[in-house]
Amino acid sequence: MLDINFIRDNAEAVKEGAKNKGFDVDVDRLLELDEKRRELIQENEAVRQRRNEVASAIPRASNEERPELIEEGKELKEKLQTLDDDLNAVKEDYEKLLLMVPNVPLPEVPVGETDEDNVELRSYGEPTEFDFEPRDHEELGELLDIIDKERAIKFAGSRAYLLKGAGALLEMAVMRLAMDIMVEQGFEPVLGPVMVNEGAMTGTGFFPYGREDTYHLERDDKWLVGTSEVYLVSIHQDEILDLEDLPKLYTGYSPCFRREAGSAGADTRGVYRVHQFTKVEQVAIIPADKEKSREVHDMLMSNSEKLMQALDLPYRVAAACSGEIGLGQVLKHELETWMPSRNAYSETHSCSSLYDYQARRSGIRYRDEDGNIQYAYTLNNTLAASPRILIPILENYQREDGSVKVPEVLVPYMHGITRIEPKR
Repeated sequence: MLDINFIRDNAEAVKEGAKNKGFDVDVDRLLELDEKRRELIQENEAVRQRRNEVASAIPRASNEERPELIEEGKELKEKLQTLDDDLNAVKEDYEKLLLMVPNVPLPEVPVGETDEDNVELRSYGEPTEFDFEPRDHEELGELLDIIDKERAIKFAGSRAYLLKGAGALLEMAVMRLAMDIMVEQGFEPVLGPVMVNEGAMTGTGFFPYGREDTYHLERDDKWLVGTSEVYLVSIHQDEILDLEDLPKLYTGYSPCFRREAGSAGADTRGVYRVHQFTKVEQVAIIPADKEKSREVHDMLMSNSEKLMQALDLPYRVAAACSGEIGLGQVLKHELETWMPSRNAYSETHSCSSLYDYQARRSGIRYRDEDGNIQYAYTLNNTLAASPRILIPILENYQREDGSVKVPEVLVPYMHGITRIEPKR
């Protein structure tokens, strides 16, 4: 969340940022609650101080003075209870509203509403051209018998799928390659819980707005994560780190779950948009330094590009517009990979800088070089998400006979399979 002092001093910029991001939040109401909260705190402290003075005076008071002091003490106690109740009510509304205020986008973020307003920054490779009529990944998956939606939907419902045989190996190969790149780059691999408490979802900024898109295990009051970012950031929840311990560079490998609320009827063919997927994620926790944050942002982005170039897939990097960058981000870059069946570059990675937004919500702090306590900065980026990453692999590497060449970099992970052949 944002520092309330920042919101007070930059109310118009906060309002403009929220509007450009598409969030409807009442900043004026928040500031009213903040003022009332401070008034009640001040009054509460004054009454509490007077009550302590009276309590100390009673034993020393004369017989004539003591009854009046005792009566005043009772009145002060009642008044303090009323003030506490009023303050708690105001604080509850204030804290709820504060959690809903989005971070302010950096000036370089293009103003826009959808991914069509994203701005291309650079590209790698060229869209694949075929001298035959190419198949989409769903048709290829059926022909090769590596993707089975029909049977999965039978027992798991809409947007379910099975990866079989070489399809399962292909996903695991990409994930192993991704994890190898992360370890080589000095990231610490972490396998963590995908069922988490509400506090972890709120602390990382996925709540309150993301509840509709999150699976809730009501009996245990746990939530299924949509990214390992949730547990990677939450590792240091409510901790004070030493400066020499930063940066913390983590990579998570996990199943992920999203309801895809509001996407009914969209991307129903194939496995572009599904309820369960697998992901390798990057998270960095660093000192509160904007220049360093940008350096790390670019480093996280370069890791994703390293993977895509190793796979030799055409892609472009775009600056995400204000309507696409989410609640906590000040900056987001998307890596969009060429998918022939969509005749477009489509998002496979998103790299986000959040400054201290998550750290404030999660209580992640550190001692700076002067010994002062500061909130840390956090960043994250996808390295690989499957089955979405399989779409460009299958579609760009397909051959006229329906077979698919395995990218060379994945062959060592594929148990000798260099080409996935149609089932005869």
